[in-house]
Amino acid sequence: MSSYIDAAHPERHAPYLDVPDTVIEYLHYLDFVKLRSPRTVNGYYLDLRGFFRHMMVTWSLCSQQTLETEPEKIDLTHITLDQIRAIQKRDILNYLDYVRTNENGPKARARKLSALRGFFGYLCNQMNQIPDDPTANISLGTPKKSLPKYLSADESIDLLNNIQSDFYERDFCILTMFLNCGMRLAELITINLSDFKDGTIRITGKGGKERLVYLNSACQDALDHYLPARAALPNLADPNALFVSKRTGKRLTARRVQQIVERCLQSAGLSGRGYSPHKLRHTAATLMYQGGVDMLALKEILGHENVSTTQIYTHINQQQLRDAVAASPLSKHRFTPQQAPSEEDSGEDDT
Repeated sequence: MSSYIDAAHPERHAPYLDVPDTVIEYLHYLDFVKLRSPRTVNGYYLDLRGFFRHMMVTWSLCSQQTLETEPEKIDLTHITLDQIRAIQKRDILNYLDYVRTNENGPKARARKLSALRGFFGYLCNQMNQIPDDPTANISLGTPKKSLPKYLSADESIDLLNNIQSDFYERDFCILTMFLNCGMRLAELITINLSDFKDGTIRITGKGGKERLVYLNSACQDALDHYLPARAALPNLADPNALFVSKRTGKRLTARRVQQIVERCLQSAGLSGRGYSPHKLRHTAATLMYQGGVDMLALKEILGHENVSTTQIYTHINQQQLRDAVAASPLSKHRFTPQQAPSEEDSGEDDT
């Protein structure tokens, strides 16, 4: 199972009973003391589970083949604190090297190291259950920031104009909200009807932080067409969820929205280019920035913690950069052939 998050109840998660007791205690610490979001706790759970599955191979308690083909059969519940105390820096480095060979990029490896740092730091510094932190002084360097992939304005219009769906009003509204509000997938699927007020939408982002985003005329128009179609469904199982299944009337899952976006991209001739719901968020941010939205305003719209995260969009606005260079008063100065100097003006030899 890849995730224990329930789309209908994103504030909940399962008790994580397939990992060592010490890991469960740490996840509870993140949940109830550090007040981390369920998605953050779930991410740490997945990374720590993967690490201890690898350690079971290192300890010769299971085979590499089992790890690669049937990892869910590896029992982690019997791992003891003494075994965890025996983990050394070389075990951490070997694991990081192992995940690198399994096509985990720099960001994924950095995230896994962060989960291990948090766990072993908790055992060493908070609980005094291990004498030393095996992750101390391990550094992977700073991952290179890649420019976000996004659709052009013309491609975005093509996407909206080529939707093929048995629930057209809903799918058009989903794409319109992505492309105009710049919300995350997890944010979109948790929107409730009660989140709308006076032309704004209340979005619950990472860490349960809320922000208000104003709806433009395109979003309002899409909602005006979708909401009556939604209300006409004969089996509306979740009356407060904004986006629901036509068949069951239940709140759409993240995977279902991904499938809807993938199908719409395909019908618009845009599939196979690495686009996804998150790339639609990048598209919204890029087009807003190209349209002149202030960086601080864009930070608030996207729900970024720091403006440094938002500043990546300054590097992808190529047209504005071209226009800025073209605006130089010297940009129209052209090469003029030089006339040969007379003997009187030649002066000294150029040697």
